[in-house]
Amino acid sequence: MAAQQFDLIVLGGGPGGYVGAIRGAQLGLKTAVVEREHMGGICLNWGCIPTKALLRSSEIHHLLHRLDEFGFSAKDIKFDVKKIVSRSRKIADQLSKGVGFLMKKHKITVFDGHGKLNGPGKMIVEKDGKAIADLTAKHIILASGARARDLPDIKADGKIIWSYKEAMVPKTMPKSILVIGSGAIGIEFASFYQAFDVDVTVVEVLDRILPAEDEEISAFALKSFKKQGMKFMLGANITDLKTTASGATAKIEVKGKTETLKVDRVILSVGIIGNVEDIGLDTVKGVTVDRSHVVVNKWLETGAPGIYAIGDLVGPPWLAHKAMHEGVICVEKIVGGKSVHAMDNSKIPGCTYCTPQIASVGLTEAAAKEAGFDVKIGRFPFMGNGKAIALGEMEGMIKTVFDAKSGELLGAHMIGAEVTELIQGYAIAQTLETTEADLMRTVFPHPTLSEMMHESVLDAYDQALHI
Repeated sequence: MAAQQFDLIVLGGGPGGYVGAIRGAQLGLKTAVVEREHMGGICLNWGCIPTKALLRSSEIHHLLHRLDEFGFSAKDIKFDVKKIVSRSRKIADQLSKGVGFLMKKHKITVFDGHGKLNGPGKMIVEKDGKAIADLTAKHIILASGARARDLPDIKADGKIIWSYKEAMVPKTMPKSILVIGSGAIGIEFASFYQAFDVDVTVVEVLDRILPAEDEEISAFALKSFKKQGMKFMLGANITDLKTTASGATAKIEVKGKTETLKVDRVILSVGIIGNVEDIGLDTVKGVTVDRSHVVVNKWLETGAPGIYAIGDLVGPPWLAHKAMHEGVICVEKIVGGKSVHAMDNSKIPGCTYCTPQIASVGLTEAAAKEAGFDVKIGRFPFMGNGKAIALGEMEGMIKTVFDAKSGELLGAHMIGAEVTELIQGYAIAQTLETTEADLMRTVFPHPTLSEMMHESVLDAYDQALHI
């Protein structure tokens, strides 16, 4: 089997991998991608996109039960879980095929198999236990992604204890679910199932939900979810979990007391582990792994010359858009582009597509204070916005955090309808290093939800107009 030579090999066809490959091809590199499952990776096939399709169905179901508010009436509203899941899977398949088209468009060679390093500048590709390709390249990007983490005594079995994969394709709606973990993924699944009248209980070891978010937003979200009917056990530990053919029984310790909870299904959502095994890291010198993630510098370089790593493999935040950006940065640094810039993880927006939606960028109020900033805080409620009232979406708020001395926008935090679309305005503001004065002088269109972004800035400086 003769070796095939490339300028760039990317291990993994997820968001970071395929975007990095496209940018490499655009810059004139002869590029190959090695992918063992589906182009698009977890995000397009089992993560970002299909979950949003599911959550769209839950939003519609929620709205259908509010028809009277908008002057409509309907009887005997039903849902078909098989059709809901089928739509989600079709969307994932469509986008995965779209990535395949992009590979052909940019003349990127795709190898269908399991790739692993075979020494400096070398990679072997295997399929069904047999070697199918021998590749060489001066530059190799590792983008093998990550997988769901199990707990030491609780492991997903695909039947009663679900990982995200099983939670996305239920054959029927369970009557009750225990969600272990209240991060973005856990809360999104909790929100989806609760919308379809499943009895949802969320267990979180910390004393608040959504621990990566601003505390004020977390508290707002908790109140909203409870009002919808979700149950929460915070500062809790699961001391025992037993399963049967039809469900599970959990013993949960909260503040020194043990409670017993019986549910039909359990969703395990306690983080992820980098896919560092069996990718040949032992065949090169200089690659360091720390807690299942490959260590890289600001240019995504490992300690081994010519070996780079991006995306979930290199650690948090575990977001597709972060991985895509890293893919571009990495390749542009390889080529030596003049516009290349290092990643600033503090300016990566995060979104949670529950109901109500949650979005944020930059520092929380607590983190800003801990970093030594004298802060100015602005807030604006959805109930003060004409468009939100017209939409019937009055639950929510926008919060901004500024450096009192320089006027720098340190962070922005939102909860409410469509905030996952609004947050990019603040992300752009941070990238452009705008001050409160720049944002105040910006004209926001009326009537829009975006006006609340302006009002929140004004409120930080005691100039709010509509509260």
